[in-house]
Amino acid sequence: MIMNINKPQIISLFRHLDVRGNLSVIEEIKDVPFKIKRSYWIYDVPGGEVRGGHAYRKNQEFIIALSGSFDVVLDNSKNTDIFSLNRSYYGLYVPKGYWRQMQNFSTNSLALIIASTKYSPSDYIYDYSLFKTLSDEINNYL
Repeated sequence: MIMNINKPQIISLFRHLDVRGNLSVIEEIKDVPFKIKRSYWIYDVPGGEVRGGHAYRKNQEFIIALSGSFDVVLDNSKNTDIFSLNRSYYGLYVPKGYWRQMQNFSTNSLALIIASTKYSPSDYIYDYSLFKTLSDEINNYL
């Protein structure tokens, strides 16, 4: 797979269609441009709540709506894009250095996030003003 790892993009995953139920697969390097170090999921989000509200210095992510739907808002300090996820065979690749928020969760939605790094509090940027200051520096090392 040829992928631009400098910008967010929707990636279509392999689908094996079967009358008994469908199957999709994610493999590191092949389907996502990184080795998988961590995965976590977000669920039972109350109506109107927003998740995220941070950026990463090093971590890259791949976000999938396994069930239901939600929007991912990505900001690189110059442009903001909204990606709507609502199919379990599409994922959103998010490079490092993007401010991210997840919103508009449908009832019973389930978000799976696959990450390129282990959890490290020092990788997070929670202050948007600091993010804007650091964003060019972070993205110059892509």
